[in-house]
Amino acid sequence: MSNDLLATIVKAGTEGKLIESAVGNLRDWIRAGILPDWAVRAIDELIDAEAFEELNDRFFRYLAFGTGGMRGRTIGAVTTEAETGTVSEFGGPEHAGVGSNLLNDFTLVRATIGLYRYTREFLENAGRADPPKLVIAHDVRHFSRHFCELSASTWSRLGGVAFIFDGPRSTPQLSFSVRYLNAHAGVVITASHNPPHDNGFKAYFEDGAQVVPPHDTGIISEVNKVELADLPDFLESDVSRVITLGEAADQAYLDTVMQSLIDPEVIPGSGLKVVYSPIHGTGGVMSVPALQQAGVEVLTVAEQDRQDPQFPSVKSPNPENAEALKMAIDRAESEGADLVMATDPDCDRMAVAVRDANGKMQLITGNQIGTLLADYRITKLKEMGWIPEAGSDSVALVKTFVTTPMQDALGKAHGIKVINTLTGFKWIGEKIRDYEDQLKERLHADLGIGLDYDRTTYRKRVELLQEHSTFYVFGSEESYGYLPTDFVRDKDGNAACVTFSELAADLKKRGSNVLEALDGLYLKLGYFLEMLGQIYYEGAVGVARIQNILESYRANPPAAFNGVAVTRFTDFGRETVHDADGKKIPSQDLYFLELANGYSYAVRGSGTEPKIKFYLFARESVESADDLAATKTSTREKLTALREAIEADADGRSN
Repeated sequence: MSNDLLATIVKAGTEGKLIESAVGNLRDWIRAGILPDWAVRAIDELIDAEAFEELNDRFFRYLAFGTGGMRGRTIGAVTTEAETGTVSEFGGPEHAGVGSNLLNDFTLVRATIGLYRYTREFLENAGRADPPKLVIAHDVRHFSRHFCELSASTWSRLGGVAFIFDGPRSTPQLSFSVRYLNAHAGVVITASHNPPHDNGFKAYFEDGAQVVPPHDTGIISEVNKVELADLPDFLESDVSRVITLGEAADQAYLDTVMQSLIDPEVIPGSGLKVVYSPIHGTGGVMSVPALQQAGVEVLTVAEQDRQDPQFPSVKSPNPENAEALKMAIDRAESEGADLVMATDPDCDRMAVAVRDANGKMQLITGNQIGTLLADYRITKLKEMGWIPEAGSDSVALVKTFVTTPMQDALGKAHGIKVINTLTGFKWIGEKIRDYEDQLKERLHADLGIGLDYDRTTYRKRVELLQEHSTFYVFGSEESYGYLPTDFVRDKDGNAACVTFSELAADLKKRGSNVLEALDGLYLKLGYFLEMLGQIYYEGAVGVARIQNILESYRANPPAAFNGVAVTRFTDFGRETVHDADGKKIPSQDLYFLELANGYSYAVRGSGTEPKIKFYLFARESVESADDLAATKTSTREKLTALREAIEADADGRSN
């Protein structure tokens, strides 16, 4: 059958039905003899159905192991009977789809082998004899548990030590657990808020943060070296030597979440009532217990408490989308709750709705949430005497370049340093590691002290970092990610729920509310508004169109929009850019454009989805509270018109 199948594939390529790279990868996979019978039958079904576009999308390349891992479809757009097999409890197929560009057993094992080889070599080069240790967490998606156990099985068969949890856990808990267990690497099986047909493999290194240079490129190189012939020995899962973590690991992380509170006495007695939703994901495992322990009255959305990979109650499990919070908002309205909070399936992002002047629930943006939390945290730490009232260059607020410039203004007003990083929370994690390493190096060089950072209390860290390095006071990104302390090295939806509750309770006790606090910042700093523009392009053709736009910007940047000139174009892929610490920003296909009216925007291809993103920023002066409403309206109109012009221009550059 394989010879007949190969002949049919070659013929389809000759006739132009299959692209050359798809033919090559199909040929390699079939000839390698690694495919089980169901997988061969699945390919045969797709050919019989003349689903050549589907075969091209599945086989035109290997699912890219990028600088943070890989993410993509695990269920094809066209699912065959051979893949469907016995349908799961949640309606998913029996087998992850076959294809070099899908996340399945083959591509997952390949990634695990590459990560293991890199980690082992890293330890050997450092003269460290301990076997490579890996912690794996997974969310609720189709095949997540299976992928978790298969990856752990592969790691242990290679000679390493693998830890897993007894069920779904959040991404921030994985980040914490890498450090807690003194592991050398970590993995989360998740596709965050992507559609149900997706899954992913996100890699972390021994600092508990997502991999950055030089580890990222080193791991990519090792993954790319893994041959198809290397896979068969690992395709059957054996978890007999895998260690399953118990209650102690959960409690250690929960204790860390509770340390995110600046003043544990704020919430008790406030009467704060919150509706929380995990949107069918992992958030309920820790967010609900943490909120209850903090003293919050927590109501949940019963329909969304159930962990379900189909995310049946929402169009998208993305808390950035208003529709995903509708059920929670409806319950908040009926129950008279103060806040709505929701987290995405792997609980690293958190969204909020608050009451407006008319008593109705209103969503606020990730930029607004991050700015409010940053201001609250800095203000309270000043009041407590942990940082100087006048501010200090040894205190840093860390954000991404595409996060609101309102935080740059906030940092300046507070007299502290603001660090801008590339998009992706891994760069915030790297900056925290830099500050930790600098502290340990200086204590050792100047005082002969070998500091055990993880055993040092948070209060003492704050003191030592300001004296010998830089204290990370808060970090956030516009896409609803926030990190209040450095115990975790990735955005933390659990800690965000607790810290925003503290902020809301503090305001409630003062007779104020979240929107009043936000307006107060606008009157102090100016009115800031942000918008996100994005264009989706699916499949193999879509990848090329996104690349066309990025290359066109570099070769021929826009000169003006709606009669307003572009006054500056910064190409992060070609120019040398440094952060406020003087550290060089790594090259990336990110462009930043400034306009004559003070508005600006950034352009980048999404690292996790098939789309190109445009981040728009506006700032207007506000003379008085009476002018604020009109300023908000006029600014939104101007920024909306700019977004439409940018998207139209980009679509014209895509071909």
